[in-house]
Amino acid sequence: MQNWFSKNLGDPMLAFDAIEYLERRFSENYANTANPKDLAVFIRHESEGRLHCEVIVYFSPAAVDIAQKQNAKPCQTPSPNGLSLLAGAEEAWQTLFPNHQL
Repeated sequence: MQNWFSKNLGDPMLAFDAIEYLERRFSENYANTANPKDLAVFIRHESEGRLHCEVIVYFSPAAVDIAQKQNAKPCQTPSPNGLSLLAGAEEAWQTLFPNHQL
């Protein structure tokens, strides 16, 4: 299986610009593609037991180009629980998480 990638954007109160930037980069990088169902970027607020949460962005394996440009690190496939689709086709949910019920 190909790697997923993740990037920690830090404090949610300060991550708005970074999130908008990623959405624009995704649109620019993949504007000429047929928007494959496995091409997506997801986002989740995670606290891992700490007082404050952080925004983590997950790039699907097909989004490797933009992930590498953002210095995202390889990671395990994220749990779909609590994820939100940031960019990509809505069908990415079923394609990338076939056993998950929305």
